[in-house]
Amino acid sequence: MTTLLAGTETNQGAADSVDAMMRHVEAPSAEQLEAATRVIADHLEPTPTVTLRLRGRSVLTKLESLQITGSFKIRGALAALDAAHRDDPHGAVITSSAGNHGLGIAHASSILHVPATVVVPANASAAKVKKLRNYDIELIQFGSSYDEAQAHALELADARSIRYISPFNDANVIAGQATVFDEMLTQAPEIEHVVVPVGGGGLISGVLLARAAHQRLDVRVTGVQPEASAAMYHVLKGAAMHDVRHRPTIADGLAGGGDEGAVTNDLIASHGVPLVLVDEHYIRQGVREAVESNGLVLEGSAAAPYAAIVHQLVDDQESRIGFIASGRNIAHELLIALLGEPLG
Repeated sequence: MTTLLAGTETNQGAADSVDAMMRHVEAPSAEQLEAATRVIADHLEPTPTVTLRLRGRSVLTKLESLQITGSFKIRGALAALDAAHRDDPHGAVITSSAGNHGLGIAHASSILHVPATVVVPANASAAKVKKLRNYDIELIQFGSSYDEAQAHALELADARSIRYISPFNDANVIAGQATVFDEMLTQAPEIEHVVVPVGGGGLISGVLLARAAHQRLDVRVTGVQPEASAAMYHVLKGAAMHDVRHRPTIADGLAGGGDEGAVTNDLIASHGVPLVLVDEHYIRQGVREAVESNGLVLEGSAAAPYAAIVHQLVDDQESRIGFIASGRNIAHELLIALLGEPLG
């Protein structure tokens, strides 16, 4: 593995490269959804859906935290690398990530033997960077935010003439994420409402497509974002992505901006999915409570829907509700600190 620590500023050339590389992305086709299902079935075991008690309420929980990389992101990464390999058996790929998508790409690279470069912010989760160093990839740490890391990755993709794989604005990635809800509907057909963490929107877009494919439009879908960094929430209300301001959050996998005009933005808007915002204090409590009440290690991104249900931020107290526990990759030091904080 090669690790590089690059500068923290993008230049005008990088900005021009981003503009050149951004493209219109279509929603996944039926063929892409089928291909994703096949490759994921070949390489991943289904994760279980279990019933947890959240302050006395029975809640269905899809344990994507049990994935080999610690996150659902391996699904989209496998689907995207499989598609890239079929298109160009000798080609390399590059991606940008807050951490979990990068881990997915790294693991998929080791399975499918596709050379990969992963660009993460210099301040990315230490737990995720430590895991990335275990893979035979080129790891680059650049910038102080996901947006800066993405700009650098796009510039490198252009300079090297290799495929860039977005963590969310990619049809094959979304097709891979759709398999999360495929499995959940099979395992828990009684579900009436699913709560999904939202960053760039790849997971919730996959949920919406799987819901349609299974003809289960009766299942309500609600998205959850950290109040401190809620680009999708504000964009759906008419804000420009670059105008959204972000504050620090332990839900680092949901933090930062998405892409202007991303297919995920359109999918969420066209389905009329409500998004709710969760206070940082509630997310921190959620991590602690998940451990103490259910023996479940959740990173901040996965604790956001947990907290939204517990604090009744989701407008539904009667339905058979569930959520996707999207990942477990939290730094040990942070987890220990959160376990020492009061629940009240």
